[in-house]
Amino acid sequence: MKSFDEYVELAAQAHGHMCAGQILGLRLAIHGCRLLGLEDPAGKERKRLITFVEIDRCATDAITVVTGCRMGKRALKFRDFGKVAATFCDLESGRAVRVVARDSSKQKAKEMYPDIADRNQQQMRAYRELPDADLFEHQWVRVRIEPQDLPGYKAGRVACSVCGEGISFRREVIRDGVVLCRACAGERYYEPIRP
Repeated sequence: MKSFDEYVELAAQAHGHMCAGQILGLRLAIHGCRLLGLEDPAGKERKRLITFVEIDRCATDAITVVTGCRMGKRALKFRDFGKVAATFCDLESGRAVRVVARDSSKQKAKEMYPDIADRNQQQMRAYRELPDADLFEHQWVRVRIEPQDLPGYKAGRVACSVCGEGISFRREVIRDGVVLCRACAGERYYEPIRP
């Protein structure tokens, strides 16, 4: 693994600035990878790791810096649970660990640095120094990863019977023998506007 300061620099470049969420995300990812015994998750061990993140905030960008997991590589999975948490899955060993940030860490930051008025600066400093046990809880978990969810999965595309759009990675829905995309099956996150 890189030094923490190297990760901070990379995270600031990737995210556009440095903040408490970035520091927390870096620490969370380093902790998760260490629990799995991964020493170079973004390098020589990059094909071993799939990471599930549970929030679309600053911490997620930092997690990708440490793990090397990216959406475009199909190694980063997003589940919108609104929690500063991530599950690190080692494909080689079959082990997975879910790490969640403790809410109490904000209060600990206040107690450590009451003289720092800016909450972000206060948390950034404390999150660098607090022990992992004060920042995180972790739990060993089982994650079922289907072949179509793995990086490098290849399969044919099918077309939705309603809209005609192509569907990859077995994400189609079969209803009464009819192939539908998830949007046409009722899972649409958008509403078409008719001109």
